[in-house]
Amino acid sequence: MIPEEAIRFRVIANSNSKEDIATKELVRRTLQEQVTTYLKDTSNVEEARKVLEENVPVFQEVVSETLQSNGTSIPFKIHYGMNLFPEKIYNGITYKKGFYESLVVTLGKGQGNNWWCVLFPPICLLEAEEEEKGEVEYKFLIKEMLDQFF
Repeated sequence: MIPEEAIRFRVIANSNSKEDIATKELVRRTLQEQVTTYLKDTSNVEEARKVLEENVPVFQEVVSETLQSNGTSIPFKIHYGMNLFPEKIYNGITYKKGFYESLVVTLGKGQGNNWWCVLFPPICLLEAEEEEKGEVEYKFLIKEMLDQFF
């Protein structure tokens, strides 16, 4: 279960075309690495909030550079604050529709599948694409990042 004092991270694809889904994944990987670097030394939700709020312009630049380096000129929006999440059911657990504190990146029209995880505390919840079985994969974000380097 996601703790009450959690900050989520969500990336929404422009559409479900293969190109748009690939772009979403590229943005997600790149921005997740950047955000993880900024949050690695935070020890409580208040510190995490401050870091995220102060670095939204940095995150915007990261997304812009990522899209440009991929030859994509799709518009995007980043919003940190209370964002609407739809209801989702994973492995019998219902995550209720509602507004949650989160960093949300919307690519283009934002009409495609999305990916999301919990940034703080660092527990990732990966949303399966709709055509998949809808199973949940839990990961520890910090461990995942360390595994990349060791």
